Amino acid sequence: MNVADVMSRAIVTVMPAHSVRHAAQMMLDHKVSGVPVVDGDGQLVGILTEGDLLRRVEYGLTGSRPHWIEAVSAEGAARDFVKSHSWRVADVMSKPVVAATEDTSLADVAVMFGTRGIKRAPVVRDGRLVGIVSRADLLRIIAAAKPERIAAGDSALEISATARLRDADTVFAACPEVTVVNGVVHLWGRVRSEAERDAAHVAVEGVEGITGIEDHLSIARPG
Repeated sequence: MNVADVMSRAIVTVMPAHSVRHAAQMMLDHKVSGVPVVDGDGQLVGILTEGDLLRRVEYGLTGSRPHWIEAVSAEGAARDFVKSHSWRVADVMSKPVVAATEDTSLADVAVMFGTRGIKRAPVVRDGRLVGIVSRADLLRIIAAAKPERIAAGDSALEISATARLRDADTVFAACPEVTVVNGVVHLWGRVRSEAERDAAHVAVEGVEGITGIEDHLSIARPG
């Protein structure tokens, strides 16, 4: 699945010249934790999040910094002052923006969220904002997922379990073998670690109709 399949197209946005107070009220009214910032042509120029608003003078969180920090980072101090005191979205928003496109895979989005530590990403087409994808969108896919439905019978279960293991073949040095007896999956072969053993279990346990797993896997010891 790609971003286009799950993204929200009804987007709440603000403009660079808007006030921080206006943006904060928009976030409260629409129950969102971040809003894209667009210019008059609909081009994405930034994003304003709860994190950008945390260090505001209104909270009393802008106390003096150690003198050694002031000495080595006068420019940084000036930027911090602007972020904590300015009332213009343009001065407070985060940029450049980590964005996705409509054909970005959900797997790539999940990696991006994890590595960048972000909760949402604007979706752009030729630089113009067309949607937004969030962690909640990915969670809805997981919640809606159903165990794989297959024909009844040990042979069908074996085919399905084997297919799922082969789909995860990059995990294993050698894909485990599968036999199924009375609905119980038997795993055979050698794995390199307990993590690979766990991966084999996870790969087959979502097949509907399986009544249990018998693990005959051995761990290959180095050397």
